[in-house]
Amino acid sequence: MNTDEKKVISVCFVCPKAYGLFDPSVKTYYGGAEVDLYMLATELAKDPAFSVSFICADYGQPDEQVRENVRLLRGPDFRKNAACSAVRLWRAMKKADARFYLMKTASPGVPLVYAFCRSHGRKFLYRTAHRYECDGTYRAQHPVLGRLFVRALRRAAAVFAQNEEDSRLLQQTAGVESVVIANGHRLAEPGREERTSVLWVGRSADFKYPERFLRLAEQFPQERFVMVCRQAAGDREYDALRKEAESVPNLRFFPDVDFFELGRFFAAAKVFVNTSDAEGFPNTFIQAAAAGTAILSWQVNPDQFLTKYQCGLSCGGTMERLVQGLGFLLDRQRYLEIGQNGLRYVRECHDIAVLVQRYKECLRALEKG
Repeated sequence: MNTDEKKVISVCFVCPKAYGLFDPSVKTYYGGAEVDLYMLATELAKDPAFSVSFICADYGQPDEQVRENVRLLRGPDFRKNAACSAVRLWRAMKKADARFYLMKTASPGVPLVYAFCRSHGRKFLYRTAHRYECDGTYRAQHPVLGRLFVRALRRAAAVFAQNEEDSRLLQQTAGVESVVIANGHRLAEPGREERTSVLWVGRSADFKYPERFLRLAEQFPQERFVMVCRQAAGDREYDALRKEAESVPNLRFFPDVDFFELGRFFAAAKVFVNTSDAEGFPNTFIQAAAAGTAILSWQVNPDQFLTKYQCGLSCGGTMERLVQGLGFLLDRQRYLEIGQNGLRYVRECHDIAVLVQRYKECLRALEKG
């Protein structure tokens, strides 16, 4: 082994809302971006050639601790004002003292982390989280922050996209080249639960349109529907959504299920339904496929994988086709064969133990460069 390969590479993940994944006793508003970086950080930390730190928000935890070989640092406090949070984040990054700093999800934190890297001679990395970051929507909705966001990506040491379509869009709209690496999960043999439900899992974020699932349930009164819906940060309509969901006779609503308990919900589902208009690559797609559960999507279908691997249906963004699609999957138990196609797909494309090697190769190359 040469000297370069022996050198420990330090990587700091900046992902404030992810702390609840490291400590499930603490409830946080995490989503797919946090799950993705948690999976990557904990897998990377298994290799002694990499030193991994992770900056989380202040939830009352110790200033510093180690969980799953990852050094956790307490950073911004969302109860304080933005300036105070920025100062605390800056201090946490300085304490991490890493060579690389990696973020995911467009936010005011992106230009701040980039500025830290530039001023301290460190390397900034970014991983896309949503289609809207790549197709110009975020920049159009946030003229000032959007320009700062794109500027940071253009000057990043590397940008990672979740799928080929997002990578192409990012190049077209922002002139940013990216490396495509799929989201990775820890894969295990799926449970052998009896399949009894039609499932929805996610946060109550506007772009996920959870109310569409309620309308779908009303069209299939003979089927059992299950909705696992965490409150999204800042969602003031959550109680109204929950009340409406609980009024649907054949639907059971779960407001808060620990991420590591979701497997049993997917294993017991005939079909998993996604009702979003746009996403990057939903982690719930991976969780469904890993459980051998067929996928029914309103219209999200990154790189046309549902069609290519025959592991689900994309309905083109209409309720009529969503209803037809679910009827098709339920008829003659077609969901069973389609779910098995998904299981083969996820093993081929989303094993974090395999995908982490691509990150290692990128980090080693950037360290030499």
